[in-house]
Amino acid sequence: MLILLPASDAKAQVHGGRPVELDGLSFPTLGPTRAAVLDALMEVSATPDAPRRLGLRPGLADAVRANVEVLDAPAGPARAIYAGVLYQALGLDDLDATAARRAEAWIVVVSALWGALRVGDRIPTYRLDMCGRLPGLGHLPDVWRGPLSDVLPGRAGTGVVVDGRSAGYATAWRPTGALAARTVVLKVLRDREGSRPVASHNAKVARGLVARAIVTDAIDPPDPDGLATALSTRFDVDLREAASANRAWELRVIDPTG
Repeated sequence: MLILLPASDAKAQVHGGRPVELDGLSFPTLGPTRAAVLDALMEVSATPDAPRRLGLRPGLADAVRANVEVLDAPAGPARAIYAGVLYQALGLDDLDATAARRAEAWIVVVSALWGALRVGDRIPTYRLDMCGRLPGLGHLPDVWRGPLSDVLPGRAGTGVVVDGRSAGYATAWRPTGALAARTVVLKVLRDREGSRPVASHNAKVARGLVARAIVTDAIDPPDPDGLATALSTRFDVDLREAASANRAWELRVIDPTG
């Protein structure tokens, strides 16, 4: 089982502790790309118009300026740093020990700065969106696509891949070929009759709840049909087969928050 989640915009502050140890992060072969992205981020964050250049709101100027010291800032586990509604719904901090081990093994967070992380990796608070561009590097999904293609297929193993990423993060790497045939993209809808997706906030909550159900219920089926069957005990779901050999399946989840 591989559960792909996006890094959240909302991040908790860390008020003490050691800084990030780059060599200690998961997926060490991403190290050279991480270093290049870090260097470019720190450089642009020191400029007066950094929020504009990073495609962020002017009100985030202080958070962007803090990127300059990101390598010296205190770090904490990614499960505590990512504080958006998806991660609130996922509730990693209140899992029992067995489910927490599954979350550590099964969940991979796709990040604009780090590429890919496990939820136990220690990172500092930072500000960078996957839709941003960095001087000398360009559009971040393009920067990460090759490196992620080198590490994520191997991490997927032979099981199902559950893709709970938002659109911007999904463009950084998409499963292809045989791996696409056992990948399921989560799409949250208002109801079965309509095809309208729910608002972003509710969709994130729903994806977090689905990911939580997978790790708490030890859902690890051999194929997308098995995933849909297992999740149907908790959610109203509708599995749509891949449209072609190189496309992922789609699991439509009716918004459980109403």
